Amino acid sequence: MCGNYVASENVLRLGYWAGMEQYSPEKLLSHAIHAEAVGFDIIVASDHFHPWSDTGGQAGFPWIFCGAVAERTKRVEVGTAVTTPMFRYHPAIVAQAFATLNHLYPGRVFITVGTGHAMNETPLGFEWPGFREKVQRLREAIEIMHLLWAGDFVNYEGKYYRIRTAKLYTKPKTKIPVYVATSNAAVAEIAGELCDGILTNPRGLEKYLEIINALEKGARKAGKDPAKMSKCLEFKVSYDHDYDRAFKSALFWAPTAIPREKREKVSDPRVLEAMVGDAEKQKVKQTWLITTDVDDIFKSLADFLKLGFDRVYIHSASPNEERFLNLLGRDILPWMREFYEQLGRPIRPVLE
Repeated sequence: MCGNYVASENVLRLGYWAGMEQYSPEKLLSHAIHAEAVGFDIIVASDHFHPWSDTGGQAGFPWIFCGAVAERTKRVEVGTAVTTPMFRYHPAIVAQAFATLNHLYPGRVFITVGTGHAMNETPLGFEWPGFREKVQRLREAIEIMHLLWAGDFVNYEGKYYRIRTAKLYTKPKTKIPVYVATSNAAVAEIAGELCDGILTNPRGLEKYLEIINALEKGARKAGKDPAKMSKCLEFKVSYDHDYDRAFKSALFWAPTAIPREKREKVSDPRVLEAMVGDAEKQKVKQTWLITTDVDDIFKSLADFLKLGFDRVYIHSASPNEERFLNLLGRDILPWMREFYEQLGRPIRPVLE
């Protein structure tokens, strides 16, 4: 099925996922500083108005957090996953915010965009549209952001957004990489055409390759080199010497396992939390690596690196985050970089 491999020219970058829904901003800032110290290249902040769980939930404003992280660190990239530049965030305001971050911290700022979740928009009075409208809105939003970052006055006439002689007077100093979070081929093609890569999950090899092929098709359509498109991964893990402790800690994220057709109708974290049943708990075990054995982490990450992911964001729900960060820095991050080099060049399988 996949005996051949296609090389990528990207360099491996390792990120620490700052779960804004689970920790307070000051705790996450401490984790981010710690993450840079142990060797991470990237701090990526989730972007939610409401958290997934009411009990113990947080929802700090990620753009402010990114600025705080950039100021308190020296070299890491900072950015979001996933910002929805369509409703509560007008795309022009997103462009302004990230231009300012880049102006202050040039070369260290990125953004990941996506079609988002109803739970973050409907509490503010917005009607949640169907998939086609969300995709068109996302395309228009990305186009507007790029036009404004280019630096001149912008007029834009889209189906959903209109810009009238708008200009960013505080401009980005360097290019702002834009990634798109998606598991949909049509959206992946937009990412290839307009952006720098995707954030996705390998939900079965054939589905993953469909997404990557669409990304590369979009890149070729825009006259770009498909090999330079980044493939970003959120790697979910909960590690502890006690399996039950590790599993219990990961259950904070169980509402994310509620089927989309159900959770997209709910914006109240209390209701989402109450909807979690045995099926959702079982899905957490399938979608998160919950383990007491570091070798399990090595094996899972090796499989993802072989698929060609070049930006890996480690999202930990471990009971003792500081201890796990030390383990990552001492053993796992150096191994990942060494394994990546041993591959010769980044590779991904292709269907024959």
